[in-house]
Amino acid sequence: MPDRIYNVLFLCTGNSARSILAEAILNAEGKGRFKAYSAGSYPKGTVHPLALRELRALGYPSTGLSSKSWDVFAADGAPQMDFIFTVCDSAAGEACPVWLGHPMTAHWGVEDPAAVEGSEFEKERAFSQAARFLKNRIMAFLALPHSSIDKLAMETHLRQIGAMEGATISPAKAG
Repeated sequence: MPDRIYNVLFLCTGNSARSILAEAILNAEGKGRFKAYSAGSYPKGTVHPLALRELRALGYPSTGLSSKSWDVFAADGAPQMDFIFTVCDSAAGEACPVWLGHPMTAHWGVEDPAAVEGSEFEKERAFSQAARFLKNRIMAFLALPHSSIDKLAMETHLRQIGAMEGATISPAKAG
């Protein structure tokens, strides 16, 4: 059992798809070591049904997830974050609230599956691909030695994870 549980916040503009997927995946895969949350700068107010369907298809819990403002996590009494990851390019470029404790941050951009137009199959494939890219990043994150790595090395690793397959920004621009 770890000394402590690390809090992780996934941010996206609408908080209806990518950040929701990441929250659910990290909560399941990092159980006992990490507590994941998600929020958005302009939350849609509802979780995209295909995000919930994809989570169920992958065997992850999909209950209790909600689309909410990042202001919830900047308010007094909110959990203090250790890590904050933006998963969409819009949220990465926005002026974020000031986070207590100066959490480590990185951009893990993934294309928005909710923006895909086309057949139901094409939409489902976009959600499946986004979930796969996010899970790959999360598994790489979980493999890092969190308790024994210095902040600079950790931040370098987090940026490298963000540049993995499916990145929306090239590694040269992400630094």
